Amino acid sequence: MAFRLLQHRSAEGVRAVIAAKGDSAAFVVGATSIRALAERAIAEGKSLADIVAESGTGATVDIGAELAAGRILAPIDHDDPAHLILSGTGLTHLGSAEGRDKMHREAAAAATKTDSMRMFLEGLEGGKPADGETGQQPEWFYKGDGSQLVGPGEALTMPAFAQDGGEEPELAGIYIIGPDGTPFRLGLCLANEFSDHVTERHNYLWLAHSKLRQAALGAELLVGELPEHVEGASRILRGDTVLWEKPFLSGEANMSHSFANLEAHHFKYDLFRRPGDVHVHFYGTATLSFTDGVRTEEGDVFEIAAAPFTLPLRSPLARADEAPVTVKAL
Repeated sequence: MAFRLLQHRSAEGVRAVIAAKGDSAAFVVGATSIRALAERAIAEGKSLADIVAESGTGATVDIGAELAAGRILAPIDHDDPAHLILSGTGLTHLGSAEGRDKMHREAAAAATKTDSMRMFLEGLEGGKPADGETGQQPEWFYKGDGSQLVGPGEALTMPAFAQDGGEEPELAGIYIIGPDGTPFRLGLCLANEFSDHVTERHNYLWLAHSKLRQAALGAELLVGELPEHVEGASRILRGDTVLWEKPFLSGEANMSHSFANLEAHHFKYDLFRRPGDVHVHFYGTATLSFTDGVRTEEGDVFEIAAAPFTLPLRSPLARADEAPVTVKAL
């Protein structure tokens, strides 16, 4: 049975791990981080569920109240942020080509199909290979290291030079690399991948720039079988008003690529199999407010919710101050 893990920090700064099933939740005895539990599971050749069961649970906890109090952290982190890698794949969902194609069609008006549509159709044809076969590689992008990861309730801050700060509601896979270079999937999180869609729309070759932004993870790490179908809602709140709202779908039944194919094409690179590293890999979305003509403003709040996760991911939008950079010759 699937369950959820959360990371907690008390008002005194003491860290702990919470295990949740259904509406009940309790602290995992002796656990201070999900990463440490995963490393123990790898060392002992056991599953994360086995380690949690062996550790046992203690005091019960109201995770909703702890989230509201600001005591729930992102469900994964690393002591050295440089060893946590944020990356993702796009055009992976059955509806994902429409919005991207709409953005890029005018710039590629002379072509029969945009590169985005071609890539989507190739993924639709070859993104779910049979076991043991290599499927079509997806679009891939780099978002940054652990310094760019924010937890539930924390602001998503766009750079001063950003032209847009837009939500991307999706699932993210959480991985850790074992001592022999084997990638281990810990589970899935609700995520807001967050991008600059105005920059991307200007020229598709600026996609890499548009993705170098922060990203937010929901409170809960879902451990267990990968979900076939995830159905949720993405909304933007401006003050007390719902500015925009739309359902979104994820899970393999709604994707043009399998999770296994996305994982294979990420971890085929040996630089992503460095022992001890943590990876947060965003699986993509088909739902963007930007394609509906929404322009976000500082102070807007993104809210993403989807079962089987029980807590919503809320992230206010902020803009960083100007920070001029001067390169000096030595």
